[in-house]
Amino acid sequence: MGIREQVRHTASGFGAIGMWLALWAGAIWLTAQAATAEDFTNGQRFLAGGGAFVAFVAGITVLAGLFMNAPNQGVVLTLFGAYRGTAREPGLRWANPFYAKRKLSLRVRNFETQRLKVNDLEGNPIEIAAVVVWKVIDTAEACFEVDDYANFVTVQSEAALRNLATRYPYDAHDDVTHSLRGSTDEVAAQLQQEIQTRLERAGVSVIEARISHMAYAPEIAQAMLQRQQAGAIIAARQRIVEGAVGMVEMALELLSQKGVVRLDEERKAQMVSNLLVVLCGERATQPVVNTGTIYP
Repeated sequence: MGIREQVRHTASGFGAIGMWLALWAGAIWLTAQAATAEDFTNGQRFLAGGGAFVAFVAGITVLAGLFMNAPNQGVVLTLFGAYRGTAREPGLRWANPFYAKRKLSLRVRNFETQRLKVNDLEGNPIEIAAVVVWKVIDTAEACFEVDDYANFVTVQSEAALRNLATRYPYDAHDDVTHSLRGSTDEVAAQLQQEIQTRLERAGVSVIEARISHMAYAPEIAQAMLQRQQAGAIIAARQRIVEGAVGMVEMALELLSQKGVVRLDEERKAQMVSNLLVVLCGERATQPVVNTGTIYP
């Protein structure tokens, strides 16, 4: 069982300042009395001087317990190595002067990982980086469960990102497979969950994690670009052919329904061929006007 945060309520620092002023005023008055009072015996002078010294030391001790706590900041209090709690109240506060005080920011932070070179699910080398937004929610775990919580967040985030990149392909070749480029929301959710799992012991909450950079490694970038272009051309051609076949089918059906012209199977095949050339061709076709009969 690790150390968990315990909220420690501290006193207002303004009351401590009033006590410090009163003690030092008493120390000054006793010192003046010991030095100037003519009716004091030696013993009384000694007691007055001792009282002034005690009041002066007590004032310094009270002053040592003062600390300033900013909003969204926690102060971890330890006494001779033992954890005594965390002060979260903002403003001028006062606690046991013998407490060691360590301030931790509770504000939201973010950082961008280095560009990591890793192989995706298909073995292609890629470069990937992510932005991680996080904050400390448990100051005790951040202080005592890990050595350097900020560095721990950085290292574990990069390890989680590297592990995630190996579970997805860079790009999917169908609409079913999830990929790093095509399934950004799912990948971001998986990345946030994996980083959060790794940082549980550090008292850190991951607010958001999202990929900020992703590209093929330079040595295969050109080849993969050609592959993507070829895939895009094939997909476009497939869509064009599907549309053209549908239009030809609709044209033949309308001609048959309205009785505009009756075509035998050979003429239908010729018409289908001509329409497909017109609809699927990359360049504009040149029409040929037949002014005679369509039959020889």
